[in-house]
Amino acid sequence: MNGFDVTFRDDQDWVDFGRSYVNSEAFKALFRDGMTLVEETAAYLDGEGRDESRLVSRDATLSYAAESMRLTTLLMQIASWLLVQRAVAEGEMTPAEALQEKHRVKLGTSEPPKQQDFNLLPMRLQQLIIRARRLHSRILHLDALIAEDRPTPTPVESPVAAQQGLLRMAFRMSEG
Repeated sequence: MNGFDVTFRDDQDWVDFGRSYVNSEAFKALFRDGMTLVEETAAYLDGEGRDESRLVSRDATLSYAAESMRLTTLLMQIASWLLVQRAVAEGEMTPAEALQEKHRVKLGTSEPPKQQDFNLLPMRLQQLIIRARRLHSRILHLDALIAEDRPTPTPVESPVAAQQGLLRMAFRMSEG
């Protein structure tokens, strides 16, 4: 044989999506966006939102109270998830500890408000709810991807590489 070995193998470890993602610029941007939304919502509900809640119809008062509580709960779940992931990225927490923390603070599914109730809410609150629900969906998706990475799969040799090895052995036997 000519000593030319063309092998298609990756001898490196599998990429851990969770570990690589929480250290990425994409995660840092998601973290900033999420925490900004939390702050923006808190400021709205404590200020302008409080004023707007006094102006809504009687029918909308209950919807306003319920939806603002749901929004606050959703954003606290999002903030908790983001803070845990950042702690993993900064080495303050192991992925195993993050998994334990995940069981304490669940990223629950949130029920969308009824359309007729939603339409009664002030426009700014509607916008915050929509943004929070989109962010929550992204985080649920990312959380599922990160969870899929545990445990790390064992690399399996490619069938092509196995056949190449058999051919190499056969050629060595025929040469010798």
